[in-house]
Amino acid sequence: MDYNITIEVDANDSGIRIDKLVSDKCPEVSRSRVKELLDNEGITVNGKKVKASYKATEGDVILVAVPEPAVYEALPENIPLDILYEDEDVLVVNKPKDMVVHPAAGHYSGTLVNAIMFHCGDSLSGINGVLRPGIVHRIDKDTSGILVVAKNDTAHNSLAEQFHEHSIVREYSAIVHGNFNEGIYTEYHMVDGIFKKTVEKASDDGSTSGLIDAPIGRDEKNRLRNDINVKNGKNAVT
Repeated sequence: MDYNITIEVDANDSGIRIDKLVSDKCPEVSRSRVKELLDNEGITVNGKKVKASYKATEGDVILVAVPEPAVYEALPENIPLDILYEDEDVLVVNKPKDMVVHPAAGHYSGTLVNAIMFHCGDSLSGINGVLRPGIVHRIDKDTSGILVVAKNDTAHNSLAEQFHEHSIVREYSAIVHGNFNEGIYTEYHMVDGIFKKTVEKASDDGSTSGLIDAPIGRDEKNRLRNDINVKNGKNAVT
């Protein structure tokens, strides 16, 4: 059901960007939805369309017109799958780069879920709802890699518990570039809470290689990349 929210700007809110102000005043409306509404005149100030960068002024009347969310259903699609393993409980697939794992805003077809629904029919766990059948974990659209799909609820619960307890070991291959010391083996570790180089020697086989044993987390300065994050990172060995 559509509904409207009216916000009257007072002195305390004056000078705040419209997108932040609406997000703060309307916690039930996600930030991505606020952006969408601003782009489509779903949010107006004094009856006029404004940009997200508009700064509210005392006395402004903001109208937020929230339409009823569309109801989507994931449908089977005949999309080829790179299947690595399958039995009556699980399906292990290699997700290619540029494929979204499950339907979401802007991606309601061509996803891995559409493909596995076609392949598995009704044999998928329903724990994660109609848009994510069988999905226990995911990887980003731009990343290729292995995903384990649950074909029933028992398998889903077992896999979810293993991921939660970190008893599943995941290995990634990455492409690196930069300046490397040819023929040198290097190690980096956390020592007394400080990330530092601990080993540097000629490699036994003449290769250029090394090991990094340090927690990885979101870069605090650039949210689009990961970096060594001692406070909030997760244990990782590279």
